[in-house]
Amino acid sequence: MGRKIFSYGRKHPLPALLLICAIAWLPGFFSLPPLDRDESRFAQATKQMLETGDFIDINLGAGPRYEKPVGIYWLQAASTAAFGGGTRDAIWTYRVPSFLGALAAVAATFWLVRAFAAVETAFFAGLILGLSALLMSEANIAKTDAVLLASIATTQAVVIRAYLSARAPALYAAPRLAVLLFGWAAFGLGVLVKGPIIALVCMAGIAAISLADRDWRWLKGLRPLPGTAVALAIILPWAIAIGFASHGLFYEKSLGQDFALKVIGDQETHGAPPGYYTLLASLTFWPGTLLLIPGIAYGIARRKEPAVRYLLAWAAASWLMFELAPTKLPHYVLPVYPALAALCALWLSSGKRVLTRGQRVAQNVALALFVAVGFALAAFLVLAPGRFGSGAPWWLYPVAALAMIAIIAVIPRVIARRLPAAMAMASLSALLLYGIAGLITVPRLTQLWLSPRLAEAVSRHSERRDPPVVTAGYAEPSIAFLLGTHTALDDGPEAGHATAKAGGLALVADDQRDGFLAAVAEEGAQAEVLEEVAGLNYSRGRKTRITLYRIAPRSN
Repeated sequence: MGRKIFSYGRKHPLPALLLICAIAWLPGFFSLPPLDRDESRFAQATKQMLETGDFIDINLGAGPRYEKPVGIYWLQAASTAAFGGGTRDAIWTYRVPSFLGALAAVAATFWLVRAFAAVETAFFAGLILGLSALLMSEANIAKTDAVLLASIATTQAVVIRAYLSARAPALYAAPRLAVLLFGWAAFGLGVLVKGPIIALVCMAGIAAISLADRDWRWLKGLRPLPGTAVALAIILPWAIAIGFASHGLFYEKSLGQDFALKVIGDQETHGAPPGYYTLLASLTFWPGTLLLIPGIAYGIARRKEPAVRYLLAWAAASWLMFELAPTKLPHYVLPVYPALAALCALWLSSGKRVLTRGQRVAQNVALALFVAVGFALAAFLVLAPGRFGSGAPWWLYPVAALAMIAIIAVIPRVIARRLPAAMAMASLSALLLYGIAGLITVPRLTQLWLSPRLAEAVSRHSERRDPPVVTAGYAEPSIAFLLGTHTALDDGPEAGHATAKAGGLALVADDQRDGFLAAVAEEGAQAEVLEEVAGLNYSRGRKTRITLYRIAPRSN
C-alpha cells in the first residue's frame, strides 16, 4: 500500500500535494466554531446578503460594512447557497472559499516554481506553504486572506514567467497571451477581494527587481493594455455600482479610513514595531521554519540567477513594506510566503553536501527553532483543554508523543543532509499536530467558545412566539451570527426596557446586570434566571459570566 501511495505521488505530484494539504486542514474545518471578530463579521454580512437578496451593498447589522470589497462575500454566498441546505447558520459553509482558495494558492505556488525548477522542487514549495501554520489557519477561517493569496501567487507565477523570458530568452519561452490574461484576471479577482493589497505586493516586487536590474523594459512582456482591460472588466461593474449605491461612502470608508489607517496608524490597537513578523515567523511559517534561514541564505548566495533574484525581490520588498506599516496582524504577511517557500524548496533540492560555516550555522539555528516551536505546539495542544476546557482524553497523550517523536526524528536527517527525508518527517509531525488541534483540542476549549454555548442555552429555552433575543454587555459578532440578524446588541438599561415591553429572552453580562434589572423593575416586568454561562472572552482577554433571563412583561 505504501509503495502504491508513493508511486501515485511521483506520477501525480499536484493531486498528491493538494490531498496532503486537505488532510492537514480538514480537522479544524468543521470543529472550529465561529470566531470573533473578523470571521463572524464576514459571515454575518454574507448572511444578510442572502437574506435581503442585495448583492451590491454590504451591510452588517443595521449599518454598512465598507472595509473590504464584495468579492469574498459573493464567494461565501455562493458556497452557503450551494452547501447550506437552506440554512445559513453553519459557519463551515462560509469557509469553503477560504479552503478552496488555500488549495488554489498551493497549486499556484507549484505552478510558479515549475517555471524554473523541477517537479520535486515545485512539490516541496507547495508543501512548505500548505503546511505552514499560518495558511493552515487561514484555510479554516471565513475571511479574505486565503483567496487573496491564491490571486497573488497566480499573478506572480505569470509575472515571473515574463521576467525570466526577458532575462534568459534562450532558456525560458515568453508566456502566451492566454497565460498573461489569466494572470491579469487573477489580479482583478484579488482587487475585488481585498482592494489594493495585491497591487502593493506585486508592485513592490516589480519595482525592487526593476531597480536592481536598472531595467523596466521587460514589463512590456506583461501586455499591460489588454491585461488592464481584463482586470477592469472584473473590477469596474461592481466598483461603479457600489459607488452609486453607497453615494461614495464605500470609498470613503474602505480607502479613506480602513486602508489609510492601516498604512499610517495602528488601527484598532493592532500596532507593533518593525521586526514583529520576523520574530513571529518561527511559529507562523512552521514546519517550514526548518528550512527558512538556510533557504534565504542560499537565495542570497545565488542572487544572480534570474528566478532566485525575482523571489528575493518579491520577498524582501513585500516583507519590508509589511514590517514598516504601523498596523500589524499575523496574517498580513501571508502574501510573502510563496516566495519564501520557493527559496526553501530550492535549498532543499540543491543536493549540496559540503556546507560552509555560515550555512552550517543557519541550518543549526533553523533546526533548533523547528524543534523548539514543534515541542511548544505539542505542549500547548496537550495542556490547553485542561486550562480552557473540559480536559483531554487519555489518548491525546500518545498521539502527541508520536508527533514529538517525528519532530525528534528530523534531527539526524538534517545532520546527514537528507533534507527531503527531513522535510517529510517534519510534514508528518505537522499533520499529527494539526489533527490533534482540530479533532481533540479545539472542541474541548469550552471556556473560549462562549457564543456557541450561549446559542445552545437560548435554543433550550426559546419558545415559538419569542421576539429576537436581546443581549447586554456581550456584543461579539459571533452571537449575532448564531442567533440571527435581528439579535439586539444593547447595554443593560436599553436591553431591560426593550425586553420589559416585548418579553422573551435576554443574555446579560455581569457588568450590565444591575442596569438591566433596574430597567426591568422600572417597567414593572419580571426577570427569571434560566442559566448562567461563564468563560473567557478571548477577543477582550477577560473572564465573562452571562446570565440568560426570561422576561415576563407587565400585564395590563
